[in-house]
Amino acid sequence: MIGVSRCAVALALSLAGVGVATARPAPPALPATVEAGPCVEGICQYQLHNGLRVLLFPDASKPTVTVNLVYGVGSLHENYGETGMAHLLEHLLFKGTARNPDIPGQMQKRGISKNATTSLDRTNYFASFPASDETLEWVLAMEADRMVNSRVAKADLDSEMTVVRNEMEAGDNSPVGVLMKRMRSVAFDWHNYGNMPIGARSDVENVPIDNLQAFYRAWYQPDNALLIVAGRIDEGQVLQRVAAHFGPLKRPARVLPVLHTVEPAQDGEREVTVRRSGDLALVAASYHVPALAQADSAPLAVLANVLGDNPNGRLYKALMEPKLAAFATASGESLRDPGLFTLIGVLPKAGDAAKAEAELLRQAEQVAARPVSEEEVAAARQRIANGLEKLTSDVNAVAMALSEYQAAGDWRLLFVQRDAIAKVSAADVNRVAAAYLKPSNRTLGRFVPTTTVDRAGIPPAPAVASLVDGYVGREAVAAGEAFEATPQNIQARTETFTLGEGLKVSLLPKKNRGQTVTVDATFRFGDEKGMTGRGMAGSLLGSMLMMGSTHMDRGQIAARFDALATQAQVSGGMQSAQIRLSGRRDTLAEALALAADVLRNPALPEDPFEQLRLQAVTATEAQRREPGAVASLALARYFDPWPEGHPLHVETLDTALERLNAVKLQELAAYHRDFYGTSVGEIAIVGDFDAEAVKAQLQSLFVDWKAPRAYVPISTHYQPRAAMQQRLATPDKPNAVLLARQNLSINLADADFAALNIAVNILGGDPLKARLADRIRQKEGLSYSVGAALHADESREGRDDAGSIAVQAIAAPENMDKVERAVREELARLVADGVTEQELRDAVNARLVVREQSRASDGAVANLLTDHLYYARAMQFEIDRDAAYRALTVEQVNAAIRKHLDPGQLSVFVAGDFK
Repeated sequence: MIGVSRCAVALALSLAGVGVATARPAPPALPATVEAGPCVEGICQYQLHNGLRVLLFPDASKPTVTVNLVYGVGSLHENYGETGMAHLLEHLLFKGTARNPDIPGQMQKRGISKNATTSLDRTNYFASFPASDETLEWVLAMEADRMVNSRVAKADLDSEMTVVRNEMEAGDNSPVGVLMKRMRSVAFDWHNYGNMPIGARSDVENVPIDNLQAFYRAWYQPDNALLIVAGRIDEGQVLQRVAAHFGPLKRPARVLPVLHTVEPAQDGEREVTVRRSGDLALVAASYHVPALAQADSAPLAVLANVLGDNPNGRLYKALMEPKLAAFATASGESLRDPGLFTLIGVLPKAGDAAKAEAELLRQAEQVAARPVSEEEVAAARQRIANGLEKLTSDVNAVAMALSEYQAAGDWRLLFVQRDAIAKVSAADVNRVAAAYLKPSNRTLGRFVPTTTVDRAGIPPAPAVASLVDGYVGREAVAAGEAFEATPQNIQARTETFTLGEGLKVSLLPKKNRGQTVTVDATFRFGDEKGMTGRGMAGSLLGSMLMMGSTHMDRGQIAARFDALATQAQVSGGMQSAQIRLSGRRDTLAEALALAADVLRNPALPEDPFEQLRLQAVTATEAQRREPGAVASLALARYFDPWPEGHPLHVETLDTALERLNAVKLQELAAYHRDFYGTSVGEIAIVGDFDAEAVKAQLQSLFVDWKAPRAYVPISTHYQPRAAMQQRLATPDKPNAVLLARQNLSINLADADFAALNIAVNILGGDPLKARLADRIRQKEGLSYSVGAALHADESREGRDDAGSIAVQAIAAPENMDKVERAVREELARLVADGVTEQELRDAVNARLVVREQSRASDGAVANLLTDHLYYARAMQFEIDRDAAYRALTVEQVNAAIRKHLDPGQLSVFVAGDFK
């Protein structure tokens, strides 16, 4: 998986916060081979004698553990002819060792959520799982083993190279991805930041195995790694385990190379034009900016937020409000060496590209004409602060974020940069805008000679040690309770009741880290007859709710939620409206009141409506030649059982565009008047809140607003469809998409659902180890992504049974026939031979762990509670479902396979450039 770079928007989400410095806590008893290092805000560093650094971040409030192993190697460290090597190696490290020959299989068996990413400066391997001494022991032993004992064999390279190549082809389908890759290569003359981690196709296809093995031996060593362990852990026990597994690894005799290439100052405007098939027009400008450790990186992060925030940023107001662009934003990289600051606009199909480009450049390069104000800076700092406050409430997310700061020089830079951003002034922001956002430092892709040299000199970063040595940081965020997220405990701690005529509520108060709280609310209304012919208005209305109320405009609503440190979404569809809040105990009441006002009193202003129409039209037009969209629409229309005019009917792109262009704002207002209400629905609140105060507020906010048309769900039933095979042309797209489906009569409550679900998981549930992935990706190297999923229907009354099995895969067009043949053969083998006892036990264990892991998230628990409210279920349903999975036999699973799956009924839709 590729992780290209950190942008200022991402940086902003991980850099703000408040607190005061605290002393280092007393370290646990240390093994003889371990030395204690610095501690910052509850995160403590240790070092083994072989050079391995270890970060521990204990948090008993969530029953999960994350292990993140970061190596100081990325595409920056590759030599000529070896681009993409770091990313290739990331893939090969899942191919195993002599002691661990099947790493994906062992991870799947233990239900470990895993992946790895390669970026410009680093590669990381992460695993997340419910807190378990046995699983943690295995993960640490495996990571120590593959650090120095991975096979990195020619046979594995031959198969995985084609998988990586397919990942490259998938990326080349994206207009944004292709443009950014071209701009980066033009912006950098000599520095390796000009190469994307995916590498050059010829390098990936031809890299000698000896080179890859030498690269592995040089960089994958304990003295070039940082091991991060976070979550519900005992520090002393973890250090003992780390010492036991990593301690025996010897410090290598080799000396890592010191990189000395410095990118010279750019000496004139540059431009690159990409001409490829597609319907999405883009304009972007990139400027060289300093490294993260350089002092100007903090005001540049604030500048990116001032320009790029939606809806209060300057680009939004200058490009999106006048409809010059359907979308626009700005971001800045935060790297070890100087990187890029980028502005980008997505243009409507019939837009004025020249005018949009001129306005985008004016916003970047003429800040001095309208200097950034202290009010803009304060608002940006607040948004950045809200981001880190949410991040630091989840130690597992912090464990992942630390990868980026370690790659930039030292993990403590997260806190150093946070402190610097808190002190940024308008004068700082205006100074860096003038220093770096200038024409001679710009890459629009154009190179134009100039007689006036106006170069942007990039100041060097100081030694990182001068910024972090002796740094203590602020007070760590207050920890919450050690909540056991079992179905039994969730049921015992949850209060469920009904307000008014049908507003069902579940409240689960508990002490959370950072006093966080999650709200998940759905309000229901309307029936099939009333909605017929009004689907477009109902769909667009939901997107207009946050555009302004009768009391606040869109910008004021966004700013108020920012001030309340709350991530908010108020939306709707044809038969429901939703409120989703992620905030804090002390601001919950005001956030709820604001969301209720937004839902009940939408202003529906004309200009935002036209912006929304423009965005929708642009997005719809962009689907015409995208293989995934083309195949998906063809499949959906073939399986569509609903007549034209029905609210659930699948329309053609042309019909959808006609309806988009024809719909009037008055129709949205009428839909709100004729359908919306909040007296019927489901609300779940999970986290840190006052239950009695919330009960009273919910009563006052929602119970008295009754929907004019009562909610009547639309029943859905199984419709058999004959097998269909269709090949669709999408010229000049290097990656093809396969989608396959068979309709099934299956309901979530059916006795054989668990058996069928496990069978489909064995076929295609795991991206590395399921049968489809094991053959098509791991052995034959045809696809980067292949899988299968079961959709089971649900209903409150009766038995809705419109289920299906779906298969998806991507591949180079010339390989798609092989992929389709493999899919059909593996499905036929599943039906003919069934599953084995070992497959069943591994799949059941993985499924149970995934279900357990999901309950560690307050958002997932809130969603589960609202789901149970709607279907009149309790947590006993989850207990029974877990028991059903545990009790499954091979005979039951194979019987469900034979009953439901028929390879001869599989419809396959393939889209790509089949020349």
